[in-house]
Amino acid sequence: MSSSRFSKRRLAAAAGVAALVTAAAACSSGSSSTTASTGGSSASSSSSASGTVTVAVVSNPLITGQMIPLTQSVFEKENPGINVKFATYTEGDLRAAIEKDVSTHSNSFNVVMIGPYETPLFAKNGWLTDLTKQYVASDPSYDASDLLPAVAKALSVNGDLYAAPFYGESSMLYYNKTLLKAAGITMPLHPTWAVVAADAAKLNKPGTEAGICLRGLAGWGDDMASLDTVINTYGGEWYNNSWQAQLDSPADTAAINFYVNLVKTDGESGASNDSFNQLLTLYGQGKCAMWYDSTVAATSLAGTYPSVYAQTGYAFAPVDKTTSSGWLWSWSLGIPQGVNDQSAAWKWLSWATSQQYDSLVASKYGWSAVPPGSRTSLYSNPSYLKAAAPFANITLQSIDGTDPDHPTVNPVPYVGVQYVDIPQFETLGLSVGQQIAGAIAGTESTSAAISAAQSEASAFTPSELSGGS
Repeated sequence: MSSSRFSKRRLAAAAGVAALVTAAAACSSGSSSTTASTGGSSASSSSSASGTVTVAVVSNPLITGQMIPLTQSVFEKENPGINVKFATYTEGDLRAAIEKDVSTHSNSFNVVMIGPYETPLFAKNGWLTDLTKQYVASDPSYDASDLLPAVAKALSVNGDLYAAPFYGESSMLYYNKTLLKAAGITMPLHPTWAVVAADAAKLNKPGTEAGICLRGLAGWGDDMASLDTVINTYGGEWYNNSWQAQLDSPADTAAINFYVNLVKTDGESGASNDSFNQLLTLYGQGKCAMWYDSTVAATSLAGTYPSVYAQTGYAFAPVDKTTSSGWLWSWSLGIPQGVNDQSAAWKWLSWATSQQYDSLVASKYGWSAVPPGSRTSLYSNPSYLKAAAPFANITLQSIDGTDPDHPTVNPVPYVGVQYVDIPQFETLGLSVGQQIAGAIAGTESTSAAISAAQSEASAFTPSELSGGS
């Protein structure tokens, strides 16, 4: 696909996402975006880098509770010539804002928080700075060789890093050991979805605690992230090797019906409004007996909900036909091409993704609060392994066990566990997610949602799809 055609398509995607997320903001807690400056001085500094660095980030505890205050209290004091400002967004709003900014070269952000979906597509279109060539190769103190291989590969093009991981994640099952013991349930380390569903039915107490909590908010990084792992392990896929849509295939239909029915029958009420932040709160308040979501949630539970954290057990992502099914993601930091103050941007970016940052977090908040899943050295650090003993190894094994190049039972022409690495997925994933959210909310039948999703996935020709991968 040509650069201009790619840009036009993604601009249209950004506009669509922005409009739809704005509409959803009225009914989803924590949905508004905010802009926060950490203050700081623009006075001269002994550091060679200076200027203002505006960073677009997702709103979650590791960002708002750690990154932003530590930037103000530590980084800016050590680098008084650099002023760092943060624009915080929910996941959908963040993607829309960054999409629009980098594709039009508006240069509103010196640093953007993106993931393995956006990074290769943006890099191939010339929208990101090659961090390896521009900075990493001449900055041995950064030690890029320490990055977890699976995460680094997902953020690289032709071996060069275009975004640096702030943290990495897969997905796993959380369960309240106290509630399961009371129900006479023992959770295996490697459960099947059939076992999880049966347990959820036993544990569900409507109005008190959900048998299981699952994402239902529309979005390819929201409800579709969880559902895609179910589709994969059920033997389904978005497209077959000929780029023919498969969302109404028997395997996909079985997976979608299973997920929707599980949420509606034994999941939390109002699930169509829930994504990571909402479910973290519900589980932390003891309102979910089980929760399937990102491995990074363990870090937030340890710091925010210690009593429930102490009762929490962990299991690998549930499976059906595959031996593993966890997703692979990393909230990472990249520098758009052509922005001002790039040296200052790299100074902050390299600090926020360094081993030294991990040590700083540990000194302020404890080792269990350190952002996980980005550096190998963290998983050989005795202090971290002791503090994060309940979840450290399962997080690392889950990340290492992912294979985005072969995410499904059958061969597929795309890369990505919980996404498809094509430009069209920005809007396609959202629109299909809306259909699934509608089925969960009961505003349409699951069969109608599947039919509509198949129609939307079939709207692109094989040549259009293959040109984007």
